[in-house]
Amino acid sequence: MRHIISILIENEAGALSRVAGLFTARGYNIESLTVAPTEDETLSRMTLVTRGSDDVIEQITKQLNKLIDVVKLIDLAEAVHIERELMMVKVKTCENTRQEVKRTADIFRGKIIDVTTNTYVIELTGPSDKLDAFIAAIDEELIIEVVRSGATGISRGEKGLHL
Repeated sequence: MRHIISILIENEAGALSRVAGLFTARGYNIESLTVAPTEDETLSRMTLVTRGSDDVIEQITKQLNKLIDVVKLIDLAEAVHIERELMMVKVKTCENTRQEVKRTADIFRGKIIDVTTNTYVIELTGPSDKLDAFIAAIDEELIIEVVRSGATGISRGEKGLHL
């Protein structure tokens, strides 16, 4: 099962490498990883996506909690949450394909953020499956490059990850 683990971590050099090292040492895979400072400059929020059985995820969270840099963590899969990912796709265009590419971007609520004589760069946000569906809807021969941020998430309601 796929899990999104949100971690409040001390904003210090080496904190990220200690988390990554924990995964490497135990043979766990990280599907995506995002890190950014929070409103408190001493803390960063790390969002880590991984897959595993409930037992494996429990072991991961226990090991993460043992790291000195980890202040608090939550497995968003355990509660109702909102998940988003950012994707930019560079697509070849010509006179014959521009309208169709634009129409497809509009259907997926994408935004064309760069236009050249031969390309569009389209920005999309949403759940990972929506972004996968957009890629499937575009002729693969038109796709030049795809860049994805990886999933990030936040719990719904009053519950949150804070001190």
